[in-house]
Amino acid sequence: MADAPTGKVTFVGAGPGAADLLTLRAARAIAEADIVIWAASLVQAEVLEHAREGAEVLDSATMSLEDVVAVYERARAQGLRVARIHSGDPALWGGTQEQLDRCVELGIATEIVPGVSSFSAVAALAQRELTIPEVAQSVVLTRLGGGKTPMPPGEEVREFARHGTTMAIFLSAARSGQLVRELLEGGYPTGTPVVVAYQATWPEELVVKCTIGTLEETVKEHKLWKHTLFLVGPALDARGTRSHLYHPGHFHGYRKADPEARRALRTRGAST
Repeated sequence: MADAPTGKVTFVGAGPGAADLLTLRAARAIAEADIVIWAASLVQAEVLEHAREGAEVLDSATMSLEDVVAVYERARAQGLRVARIHSGDPALWGGTQEQLDRCVELGIATEIVPGVSSFSAVAALAQRELTIPEVAQSVVLTRLGGGKTPMPPGEEVREFARHGTTMAIFLSAARSGQLVRELLEGGYPTGTPVVVAYQATWPEELVVKCTIGTLEETVKEHKLWKHTLFLVGPALDARGTRSHLYHPGHFHGYRKADPEARRALRTRGAST
């Protein structure tokens, strides 16, 4: 009979950088860890204040996947708890799945703690909702093709841009000219609003607004090539729309609809 798994690896979403955007569960996982692996270039050092005295702290910037897995093997053999801190949310561009697969092979327990993604942090800094009624009801999270990781067919920025909704574009500042071309080829007008954010929630953060037409010059003016996120779409400057959820003509299990307001919504073709 095989030994029961011992040790544990917790993948911690640290958010966009600011230490006070950690969740309570993330802080607890770091505090309970015997070994903390973190990305010093992507997460602020203050997150380590949650680590207990005597915990082993490793910077993942100097480690390959094999190096990290070796730590997990040691944790399995010695019954240690590991907090693997990832920037943003582990569900997005974190190299998390390959580590989870290795942990399954090793027989060590795992847990994932979600984190605040940089796209929602940037929306908060810009004070914009990304889904505006009758303007945009979807958000496409993607990256530009041509980088270290190839894009699957049909996932090019120009293809997603055809939807005309809100896009959050990661890992693409170094190829801003290509980004502009694909957005325009997909059908966005030149004047479509863009929010450009560098190092969001860090002390040196930069958040500027521009349009697709001025995106490339904005990136070059500020010398941006990494740690930059773009929000694109008409929702970023939309005004005058209203959520049906809080309209007096909308009813649900906790609120009755005003009859006259409901008739008005029905006249407009809304689902009430």
